[in-house]
Amino acid sequence: MALGVGPAESFGAALQYFTGSQAHNVRLRTLAKAKGIRLNEYGVFVEATEQRKGGEKEEDVYSVVNLPLIPPQLRENAGEVEAAQEGRLPNLIQPGDIKGDLHVHTDESDGTMSMEEVAQTAIELGYQYVCISDHTKSLIVAKGLDEKGLLAQKKRVQALNKRLSGKIRLLCGCEVNILSDGKPDIDQEVLLQLDLVTGSIHSGIDQPKEKITQRLLAAIENPAIKIIGHPTNRIIGRRAESPMDLETVFKAAAKHHTAMEVNCWPERLDLRDVYLRQAREHGVRFCICTDSHAPHHMRTMMRYGLLTAQRGWLEAKDVLNTYPLQKLLHYFP
Repeated sequence: MALGVGPAESFGAALQYFTGSQAHNVRLRTLAKAKGIRLNEYGVFVEATEQRKGGEKEEDVYSVVNLPLIPPQLRENAGEVEAAQEGRLPNLIQPGDIKGDLHVHTDESDGTMSMEEVAQTAIELGYQYVCISDHTKSLIVAKGLDEKGLLAQKKRVQALNKRLSGKIRLLCGCEVNILSDGKPDIDQEVLLQLDLVTGSIHSGIDQPKEKITQRLLAAIENPAIKIIGHPTNRIIGRRAESPMDLETVFKAAAKHHTAMEVNCWPERLDLRDVYLRQAREHGVRFCICTDSHAPHHMRTMMRYGLLTAQRGWLEAKDVLNTYPLQKLLHYFP
């Protein structure tokens, strides 16, 4: 890591230079050169005379080529300059837009929090709702719940909601396993009694592309499953993405109103940014979820998913857990 030091008059130019990708900066310099302007980390200059035109603010770099400020998360030369020229830069989702977390584990599976701790942490974060999403029975290593356990948990959620007296709404869900045939490992009639079910693949993640794609399509088309968790199954630096036909998956998700998760774990960040943008173009909606197993996960990890969502051009309207509770629940058919 290096520390750059420079004069105040160059602060904005330096900040822009070192937060933009090389490709983005080359694009800006090309636009500027056509106007007789030179851009670098020291400022904005008239090429012919070396007269300083600006550089104290990032906006100086963009205004000289008739562009609005492009957020750092978008500076990749991946269409953001054209979007800025045409007035269609996204209004990126912000931390204050999040109204709840839809993927949290308790100590009834592999988490460390009681249901009461989940509720209290969510209240402290200012959330309107939080979804209990414990693992299901085929994930034995995570103490997954069976049908009886899920229905018993639902009763405890309902009882706790009464005690909370409207301070927050707990949703009863689960992270159901998508089996090798695409079916969930919990009876359909039980899943349909829950508020919000996330379906995830936890085994057979290296199956052929056609098999993985069909498993996801079956889950997407299942009316009980509302969200697909960590869709590509990657673990950064340890496990590659599962092979799948993303175009087909995203088209099906949009058709069936099944949301795609942005999993906030730093080791996952799944879906990744380029796939978020691809899915968004198909009309897919998303949930930014911490997949928390402890209180500090709930408090700290949402920001990583938000940053990934911003890099994927997502706006608040694209993300279901920016919605008020009733609008969220009414989104799903």
